[in-house]
Amino acid sequence: FHWFLPTYGDSRNLVAGGHGTFMSGDRPATLPYLRQIVAAAEHNGFESLLTPTGAWCEDALITAALLADAGERIKFLVALRPGLMSPTLAAQMAATFQWQSHGRLALNVVTGGESREQRAYGDFLDKEGRYARADEFLEVVRGLWTSPEPLSFHGEHLAVVDSVLARRPDPVPPIFFGGSSAAGIRVAARHADTYLTWGEPPAAVAEKLDRVRAAAAGNGRTLDYGIRLHVIARDTSEQAWAEAERLLAGVDPADVERVQRSLAASESEGQRRMLDLHGGRADSLEIAPNLWAGVGLVRGGAGTALVGSHEEVADRIAEYADLGLTHFVLSGYPHLEEAFTFGEGVLPVLARRGLRTPGGAREEIVSVPFAGPADTASADTQPREPAFVGG
Repeated sequence: FHWFLPTYGDSRNLVAGGHGTFMSGDRPATLPYLRQIVAAAEHNGFESLLTPTGAWCEDALITAALLADAGERIKFLVALRPGLMSPTLAAQMAATFQWQSHGRLALNVVTGGESREQRAYGDFLDKEGRYARADEFLEVVRGLWTSPEPLSFHGEHLAVVDSVLARRPDPVPPIFFGGSSAAGIRVAARHADTYLTWGEPPAAVAEKLDRVRAAAAGNGRTLDYGIRLHVIARDTSEQAWAEAERLLAGVDPADVERVQRSLAASESEGQRRMLDLHGGRADSLEIAPNLWAGVGLVRGGAGTALVGSHEEVADRIAEYADLGLTHFVLSGYPHLEEAFTFGEGVLPVLARRGLRTPGGAREEIVSVPFAGPADTASADTQPREPAFVGG
């Protein structure tokens, strides 16, 4: 289970930025605030923090590097756009981060779904060209991470001569990669360790995963699979749906119209699939049991949320796990408090069902002040103080 680092800012409301929507919330993405989210995610046993990339948020790698010492074991799943920097420099930066953080880096490779945004960075390739370049980029990066000899590569978009790293990463950072188009699946099949999809209904996810598995098998590879979702979990189903309605009630219809108009111009196949789930309408948003498309009305990218009681959300996660998904990249509004809500409400349910990887949450023994140390036998019955309490 992974959490999300909102480097565009955070809010108790839905319109808080993300994937092309600039920040309009009330919690700026300052380092002190983001450090609290890092601590909350680590305390609740999340594996890593997805750190997004784009013109609408802070730089992912710099932010993650600044936050690395805010936790001891939590990793950073840093989004990286191939083509905006030299593959040699990217490989070197990743190796440095991996060394200094003691192996706490993973990379989410994002080709860029919007030509207009890419042009703002000086990148004028079309969508197919970006995927072709990503293929070459990852071939060079992986070669530099693993080859003991200087690497030379000459492709259609990239070339390096006698390229070598003074330090190779140990371990090699895992590569997460998403893409619903044929070109995206082709690159994922060749280079990804984990294929990442946005949260569609289970039948649609199953169909997509079958296509990716077939493509990976054609390359002699076997991948892991993950899903990106928001989550609204509460003690009861009624409370969870009331929170979803509260979030929706705070959205200005003019914002929905503006965002939907912008997203309709997207070149991303994954974004098109997200839009098709709700069609821009706010009156039919539960598109599958406990799967709510309301987030996608005002946010590009991941636009669905699991909504329900802790048990219901665990049921849906189990359903996705049955499809072969083993990575769940989650988020909630606001990300600080919701890390505790999910960590204290849903993760224990999943642990009882055997669906949570052991060793997640901290297992420190808590003592009562002035009463002497707690004995080991009674440690599990002692109340645990959180690593910090969010305000």
